[in-house]
Amino acid sequence: MSWEVNDREFESVLALPAGTRYEYFIKRSASHGELWGLHGVRGWVIAEDDEGKMHFPVWPHPRFAQACASGPWEAESPRSIDIDEWVEAWTPQLEGDRFRIAVFQTPQDEGSGVSVRRLKRDLEAELSLFGH
Repeated sequence: MSWEVNDREFESVLALPAGTRYEYFIKRSASHGELWGLHGVRGWVIAEDDEGKMHFPVWPHPRFAQACASGPWEAESPRSIDIDEWVEAWTPQLEGDRFRIAVFQTPQDEGSGVSVRRLKRDLEAELSLFGH
């Protein structure tokens, strides 16, 4: 259900501050019914912050995820996650495993690190606008 991201939108969104990219992520993921992670032969990509906390990175579109598939993630590929499955199944699992979510990293920025609960709440609020 992805939409087309042209070069102009891609470059301008990557240049936005992390907080604005977070809002873009919420709106786009809710309106298109999916979010994206990076996946490879060892499973889903997980990031660790400087304090040793584990983060699950997510993006609103495969092109943005692919832009981060470099260095240790260069063999990984974007994979979609249905938004209802994320809210109902992934959220409890990630929260139970004490993960945080790295929302919309870029090659130059770590994105917004948020709690699983906050992301769920924000996505549900946006989804309610679509009668979800």
